[in-house]
Amino acid sequence: MMKKTEDFPNYETLKEILESRADLYNRATFIESDPILIPHQFTDSEDIAISGFLTATIAWGQRKTLIRNAQEMMNRMDLAPADFVRNFKEGDLDIFDGFVHRTFQANDLKFFLRSLQRIELELGSMEAAFRSEESTSYSSINQFREHFLGKEYSSAVARHVANPAAKSAAKRINMYLRWMVRKDARKVDFGLWNVLQVKDLICPLDVHSGGVARKLGLLHRTQNDWQAAVELTEALKTFDSEDPIRYDFALFGLGVFENFRSERN
Repeated sequence: MMKKTEDFPNYETLKEILESRADLYNRATFIESDPILIPHQFTDSEDIAISGFLTATIAWGQRKTLIRNAQEMMNRMDLAPADFVRNFKEGDLDIFDGFVHRTFQANDLKFFLRSLQRIELELGSMEAAFRSEESTSYSSINQFREHFLGKEYSSAVARHVANPAAKSAAKRINMYLRWMVRKDARKVDFGLWNVLQVKDLICPLDVHSGGVARKLGLLHRTQNDWQAAVELTEALKTFDSEDPIRYDFALFGLGVFENFRSERN
């Protein structure tokens, strides 16, 4: 039995805390206020993959703002992201002039769309770009990054593509992989890809989930980096070795909706 957590006097164990909150927040109602709302408006797998990736890319800052801006990207592609990516000509990208989400600006988005088109035409799908020989999240993300950035790119663009090799926690892309890989009976995550096994996903780690994890004693590393994300994931495997990432819902909900986190965060 896990050690009791005094901050939750109504629960006897940490597992009960995680199970309760995962059950509470892994529901269709969660979709309404989450970035995953954007890909959920599509049914085609590649529409979901492309819209999900672009949405996850800008998933920082105020949630209402990022959802509005992600929807704006979709609207400018006439709500057909896969078709647009496969078929646009260079002049078509002018429709994105003026787009901005914090530090992600029109030129960044245009580079992203060119890279997505190259992946679609050369590899056939977004999933193929994540396929690696080692079949780990670390290698898959690094493989994707290599495909995506290509040989010529600016540091300004590269900062928007997570680099675990440089110790990035890769929160947004791990979240994206959760959306695409995790099989979810409640249909919040899509579970469309087989490029990774669900048990090999890494928990998305940011200030909210990190603060909650530290207060619950699941994470001791003070930096929110790749090593910390792995440490947290390994701790969560104690409670569910096959689907540890479902507890991301619990950590997120506790941090964002219940303001339960370490004072250090």
